[in-house]
Amino acid sequence: MKCKSIFIAGLNVAMAMLISGCSTEPVAEAPKNVIFFLGDGMGLTTMTAARIYAVGEDGELTMDTLPETAFVKTFSNDAQVTDSAPSMSAYMTGVKMNNEVISMSSDTLAIDPIADINGNKLANNCGQKNGTPVLTLLEIAKAAGLSAGVVTTTRITHATPAATYSHICHRDLENDIAAAAVPGGVGYNSALGTAGLDVLMGGGKQFFIPLKEGGKRSDGRDLIAEMKAKNYTYVSNSTEFNAIDGSKIERLFGLFTSSHMSYDLDRDSAKEPSLAEMTTKAMDVLAKNTKGYFLMVEGGRIDHALHETTAKKALQDTLAFDNAIKAAIAKAKINDPDLKNTLVVVTADHDHTLVLNGYAKRTGKTAAGNPGVLGVVKNYVTGAIEKDLDGAPYSIIGFGNGENRAQASRAVMVSLDETVTSADTYHQEAVIRLATGSETHGGTDVFLGATGKGADTFLGTIDNTKVFSMVRAAAGL
Repeated sequence: MKCKSIFIAGLNVAMAMLISGCSTEPVAEAPKNVIFFLGDGMGLTTMTAARIYAVGEDGELTMDTLPETAFVKTFSNDAQVTDSAPSMSAYMTGVKMNNEVISMSSDTLAIDPIADINGNKLANNCGQKNGTPVLTLLEIAKAAGLSAGVVTTTRITHATPAATYSHICHRDLENDIAAAAVPGGVGYNSALGTAGLDVLMGGGKQFFIPLKEGGKRSDGRDLIAEMKAKNYTYVSNSTEFNAIDGSKIERLFGLFTSSHMSYDLDRDSAKEPSLAEMTTKAMDVLAKNTKGYFLMVEGGRIDHALHETTAKKALQDTLAFDNAIKAAIAKAKINDPDLKNTLVVVTADHDHTLVLNGYAKRTGKTAAGNPGVLGVVKNYVTGAIEKDLDGAPYSIIGFGNGENRAQASRAVMVSLDETVTSADTYHQEAVIRLATGSETHGGTDVFLGATGKGADTFLGTIDNTKVFSMVRAAAGL
């Protein structure tokens, strides 16, 4: 554009350009992309153990390389130790709410669903005057014309993904949460706009199909068929998934398992794509929107393995989550090398009671012949196996509570060795004995790392509700 040089005092820039003959053609705004990674239950000790497991004490995970970091307080509106529903909802809405509540106002009571004769919690019992929905970042992005997607290794109706696109008094109402994702259907969340989510992938098919087809919908609806009717490309296994070119389809809907997807340690790649593969495929679909997109990616089964106190599964799923972060950043940098228009945030919703015991010598990464952090504690000077007061070895990883606890003297465990503690299904010992699978969340602050557009605003110790406003500001939403 050529302009005639001219200056008239007192004129504003637009008037001066008009007089000078300069054109004011609008410049296309760069897309605004946000990728929000949530490692469910991924506390700092789990991150540390996963680092040692994967790359040794001296190594770095992708999470470790994020340039901006903060600590996040996770308590909920009514509990010192949160569950996933209000903690993810706080990130997505900026509102503190009660445990088990999904993206509702802080006065919403978590009313247990009415169970059927088989004990399935299905019937909505929230009540007519029990709180109000509060907007999520994903809904705000959709209203601004951006695309939006949700990817998880849990059921897509589970608490963390549900907090991005639904509003309900209790997280167990997964039939209602599923209906919230179906554009135009009964129970649809109209705050998602007429088109709905652009990508939705994970497990949880049972909540989308009727009872007669092996699902849990007593209303007889086939939500998969309804989604297909709304121009969603549906995939149910890796073969179908791999055949899709994300850049050439309108919307993508994937349900790979009836319930949660497999732990990464057990995953059959011929049946289920990895979290990294789902993430990058989602980016292909979303990137067609020149205004940008909001993508939430959850490594959800970290949490489930920790509840089971099967540390090896938790660490492997943490590594799979980290690989998804690595793949997403690399893909984003293809078109946005300096991430000037892309914000990547990585955090957790809460921690667990996992601890690293004793003064263990350095182990290096876990590999064939070396259990690494999954082994027993050995003296850092002599290398001898350390013993407790009962004369028994003990593992490096333990839990504050869980299902595996000696009920008398640990002398009965004198034969404990690393072939046992490093097994895929070994349940690490706990201080307090609880029911099978009932290890609890912890209340410690969690890590947040960020890179890209607006990432430098994340620092210090912040409340989880503040993350909402920080992401929104960085993305210009």
